[in-house]
Order: sequence, then structure tokens, then C-alpha cells
Amino acid sequence: MREFLPEPYPYAMAKALSFNMRLLAHHELQGFGGIGEGMALQQTSGGRRILWLAHEAAPKNFTGVDVTDPRAPRVVVQTDLPHAKMRSNSLDVTGDVMAVAYQTSQVGLKPAGFDLFDVKDPERPKLISHFDASGPYSRGAHQVWFVDGQFVHMSSGAEDFQPRHPEDDQIYRIVDVRNPAKPVDAGRWWMPGTREGDKEPAPARLDPKIATGYRVHNTNVFPERPDRAYIGYIDGGAFILDISDKSHPKALGAWNHSPPFNGFTHTVLPLFGRDLLIVSDECVRDDGVDWPRLVWVVDGRNERNPVPISTFPAPPVEAFIKRGGRFGAHNLHENQPVPTSFRSEQIIVGTFFNAGVRAYDIANPYQPQEIAYYVPEAPKLARSGAIQLNDVYVDEKRIVYTVDRHAGGLYILEMTV
Repeated sequence: MREFLPEPYPYAMAKALSFNMRLLAHHELQGFGGIGEGMALQQTSGGRRILWLAHEAAPKNFTGVDVTDPRAPRVVVQTDLPHAKMRSNSLDVTGDVMAVAYQTSQVGLKPAGFDLFDVKDPERPKLISHFDASGPYSRGAHQVWFVDGQFVHMSSGAEDFQPRHPEDDQIYRIVDVRNPAKPVDAGRWWMPGTREGDKEPAPARLDPKIATGYRVHNTNVFPERPDRAYIGYIDGGAFILDISDKSHPKALGAWNHSPPFNGFTHTVLPLFGRDLLIVSDECVRDDGVDWPRLVWVVDGRNERNPVPISTFPAPPVEAFIKRGGRFGAHNLHENQPVPTSFRSEQIIVGTFFNAGVRAYDIANPYQPQEIAYYVPEAPKLARSGAIQLNDVYVDEKRIVYTVDRHAGGLYILEMTV
């Protein structure tokens, strides 16, 4: 594919790199291969396996791919967004119900919030309801977490939430969907000082070259501890919340590496059996401007005082930092508590944009070891001249599904470790 690579990027790869991962299939998703950070694997009542994908940007909303045979994926449905000034980006599936996030490109637009769909018949998703999170200061929902069939946990604006700074517009919200036809606001929490009218002072901004804002990203809640929420708060760091009273979440503990690091805490993944937290950053600048973006291992024995103990070994910086596009940590496979998800407290899999998808063994949490990776060649229409792997989902059979942010679509891999 060398002839398709943009000329300004001499570092673009013409061949894939792999170690203990092998490619089973690749699907360009009917020419709409830009996928966000929403992946969920549904097991239908008839035994089919449908991988649901949220798109990075308009015009597409979500795509369903039949991966019953992971070597022969096929698109069964692909839907459009209502207009071009919005994105879905995130989704989650519990049973036969799917939650899809909607974020607009500017405040005040609609639809903003999330939809619930009945996907019992994957070829014909049916809208159940819409939860409206639009407002004069809101862009809606960036991320949704829906794993128990009862509550949607999300990063979202709200009609009545006015941030002190426009980059601080998305807070932690809990929505009761036990009656999926009538979602109900159940609770919310934000970092003190970020709302207009808070008595606390506004947090100090990071360096404008790398600052992204004090707002929520991932909102993870697990059945092992349904009274806890693990929040990535971007430039605000990592938070552990007590949500035993969902109407009044309370902060228990926090950890932030920035400053002196570069902000953007993305995911906080608890490993309950080991009292550890795996915390990923997100790279959001091209060509290494915001390097380093890392994955951290944090001692979580004391919820009120999380302590970092190591970082995952980074891909070779000199090989990737100028290859094109983003280079650094992003999404992790999040041990989703569903039957189709790989769940491990020793092997952690994550995406690193132009450095591909990588797996790590943390048997010794003080010395994580890289055990596998796959870096696809640059997609035909790669705007940066390099792959930009954005998200990853690992199923209970250790099949790895990973997606490109711009054009490459879906890559299905097998871990051989």
C-alpha cells in the first residue's frame, strides 16, 4: 500500500509490526472506517456475536458487525447521525439494550445526551428513548458506561450546569434507566471549583500548550463495588467516588500527576483482587507535542491516598513520535463485567494510536512487561500517514478487536500468549 501513503510522512509504515498477536481479519466498514471509543460485544439469543462500534465523527452514528466468525466479519447495520455538527463516539450494550452517546460540536445544539436502542434484532435497531442533556452551556455526552441494565454513568453536560471555564463543561452524571422508556436523572458530581457559583476557587490551568480542561472522561462502575465510581477527570486527575447514595456522590480519594506531567487522565481501571488501579492518559496532540502520555500502575489499598508505583514500558519513542499523528496512551480494555468480555487482573491491553495495540503483564506491578503488540500499516486514506488505533475490546476467547480513529476500520487479532 505504499503508493497510497501521503508524501509528507516519510516515517509511514508499509508493513505491519507484530509480536505475539496475529491478524485474523480486517474490515474497512464500507468506507466509514473512522471509529471513536465505543465498542461492545453482544451475544444474541440466537447465538450470534455482534460487535457494536460508535463512529468518531459524522456522517455515521454506529455500526454493527457480525463477528460470530472472527475471520469473516460482516456489517449488518450502519446508521447515520441527524446532522454533521455532532458525534456519537461512545456506546455500551447490556443484554439487548444499547446506550449511544451524543456530543455536539458546540453548546446549545441538539440532540445532545444519549439514546437507548433495542438491538434484539441487530439488523433493525429500535429507538426506545432519548435522554436530553442539551443546554446553553452543554455539548451533551462524551462517554457512557452501561453494564448493569439499570444505570447509565456518563461524562456529560447538563442544562443547568454552567462551567466557570468552557473546557470544564462535562461532569459525572448518573441516569436511572430501570424503566428504559423513561430515563431519570439520578445524581451528579463535579470537581469543586469548576462550576459557576461554587464556593471553592477555580483550579489552576495547566500550560496552554497542553491544557485540555477539568472535565470528566471515563466513568467506570463495577458490580464488585457498586458503591464506587472510578473517574478519569482529564486535567483534574483520577478520582474515586462513593456512590452508595447515587443522588449525592462524594469524593473519597484523588490522584493527579499534573503538574509536572501533561494532564489528561482518561481511564481509571480498578483491579479489585489486587488493590491496584490502572490509570491511562490520552494523547491529544500530534507529533509528540504532549508527550509523555503513559499508563500508570497505582497502589489503591488506601482509597484516600492512591500512590503510583510504576508505568507501563512505553513503545520506543524515537520510532513512533514523528511517524505521524498521535503517539501515546489512550484506551484500555476495561474488564467489562459482561459474559463476552475478557477479564484479567494480570494482562492489560491498550491502544497507543500510531504505536498500535499493546498487551502488558503486570504479575509484578512494580515492573510491568510488554508481552504482545500489533501495529497495522498505514490505512489507505490515513490523514496523518500512520495508523491511529483508538480503542480496544478483548473478548472472553482472547480475540482482540481494535479500531482506527480516521479511516482504517476494524482489525481483529488473536493474542498468542
